[in-house]
Amino acid sequence: MTTLDPTTAPGRTARNATPSDALAPTALARTGAVAGVLTALILLINAAKRAELLPTTDVTQLLAPFAQVFGIAFLASLYLAARGRSGLLGRIGFGVSFMAMALLVGVEFVVNLVFAQQTGPEIQALQDGPLGTALVVASVLFLLGTVTLAVALVSRGEAPAVPMIGYALGGTVVSLRAFVPEVALQIGLVLMAVSISALAIWLWRRAATRQAA
Repeated sequence: MTTLDPTTAPGRTARNATPSDALAPTALARTGAVAGVLTALILLINAAKRAELLPTTDVTQLLAPFAQVFGIAFLASLYLAARGRSGLLGRIGFGVSFMAMALLVGVEFVVNLVFAQQTGPEIQALQDGPLGTALVVASVLFLLGTVTLAVALVSRGEAPAVPMIGYALGGTVVSLRAFVPEVALQIGLVLMAVSISALAIWLWRRAATRQAA
């Protein structure tokens, strides 16, 4: 009797699965790992810019929102690495985090590319409108999603505990950016960058181990 492999497509058996079927999860994990490294690099640039260690230029302003763009790919790969074993809590955490990052992409483009050309009163007027509401909603969703996903993955042993906790702590600080001192925000960005880098390395090594097996 031919057994079904849960990693193959519906209707395809393990006997006639192609090599590309086996390599697909590996390629996805490695893509996510690269996206994670890029996310971490941009977060470090953002932190250095805020600390005035790097100048604020058109390039650094344009790069800033791509932390969320690459972060979406990294987050998806991290979640899929658990292959559904993170339970309902993990699904909720991933879904909320995904929505938050999608919202933050738009918000960050406005903050970095539009606010830079506005005066103080103009920025305040924008923050008092729908943009301010979007920022608050995105921040709250990101906080809830980050913590929920971290708890789900760590509690089930589906991701390394230390970097996941660091990711959750850094994400909490960044989510509360309006209420924390500037130095705390910078530390939060660095903590997230280091934690994401560690998780990206873990994803890459995990993919290599599975491919070798």
